[in-house]
Amino acid sequence: MNMFSRLKVEAGDMPALVAAFLAKLSIEITPKQIEKIALLKERLPQGTQVFVALIDPADIALQIDAVAAIRAAGLEPVPHVPARFVRDAADLEHRLQAFAERAQVRQVLVLGGGAPQPLGIYDAAIQLLETGLFQKYGIRKIGVAGHPEGNPDIVKAKGEAVLISALREKQAYLSAHDIEGYIATQFLFEAAPVAYWAKTLRDAGVTLPIHVGVPGPATIKTLVKYAAMCGVGNSARFIRKQALNVTKLLTVSSPDAFVENLAKLHFEKPELGIAGPHLYPFGGFDKLLDWVSSRVQ
Repeated sequence: MNMFSRLKVEAGDMPALVAAFLAKLSIEITPKQIEKIALLKERLPQGTQVFVALIDPADIALQIDAVAAIRAAGLEPVPHVPARFVRDAADLEHRLQAFAERAQVRQVLVLGGGAPQPLGIYDAAIQLLETGLFQKYGIRKIGVAGHPEGNPDIVKAKGEAVLISALREKQAYLSAHDIEGYIATQFLFEAAPVAYWAKTLRDAGVTLPIHVGVPGPATIKTLVKYAAMCGVGNSARFIRKQALNVTKLLTVSSPDAFVENLAKLHFEKPELGIAGPHLYPFGGFDKLLDWVSSRVQ
C-alpha cells in the first residue's frame, strides 16, 4: 500500500490540504541514481512522474537506461532534453527514438540547459520544439522551464522581459500543435515569489500550469551548496543566514512552511495555476520520502 492510499481531504484542514497537494507531486532523479528506482516503486503510487535530469551530456545513455527502468517500475518517465546538450536534429531524433522504443515516453521537459556554450546548433528550447520531432515520436505533453526568481545568465544578457516573452512563444507553439504544456520551475524556498511571478505570467497571457520546485529535507550545508550552484535568488537568504552559524550547518531544514503556503495558493487562488510540487531529493531519497509519508497519512 503506497503512502497516498488512505488520503482524505477536509476543507479548511491544513494538514489535509497539504496532503492533497503533495499527492500531486513529481520527483527528480539523475541518470546515476538509477538504483533508487526500486525505492521509488515501493514508496510512490504507480504512475508518479519521475523526471530524469541530464546534468552531464556524456550521461545520455545512462539517461535512456534510467527512463526505461522507470517505465518498467510502473512509474511515468519524464526525461529532460536540454537544448544546449543536443548537437543537431539527428542527435535529438536518436534520443527521442530511444525514449519511445525503450520506455514509451509520452512526456518530456524541454529546456535551454545550463551549459555556457552549446554543444551543437541549438541554444534555446523553442528551437527543439520547432523541429517537430517530439510529435513524430508520440510526445503529447511537454514541460518548459520557469524561473520565479529570474535566470541570472539570461537576465544579465537580455533583460527580464525576454523570459516572459520566451514562455509566451513556447506556449503558442504547444497550443498550435495540440500539445499539452506546463511549466516546471527551478527550486526555491518561499511561496511569495512564486505567487508574484505567477500573477505576472497570467497578466502577460501565459496560462500554463505551474509545478513548483521544492527542495526536500536536507542539511543547511547541502541546501546552501545547491542554492549556490543553481543561482537561486532571494528566497535562499534564510538558508544562507543559517549557514553563517557553523553549529547549524548540519541542521536539517524541511520545506514545511513552503509547501503549506503553496498548498494555500493551490486551493485558495486557483487562478494562479499552482498545479503541484516538483521535489528535489537534495538530502537523500529516504529522507524525502519519509517526510512526504509523514504528511500524507
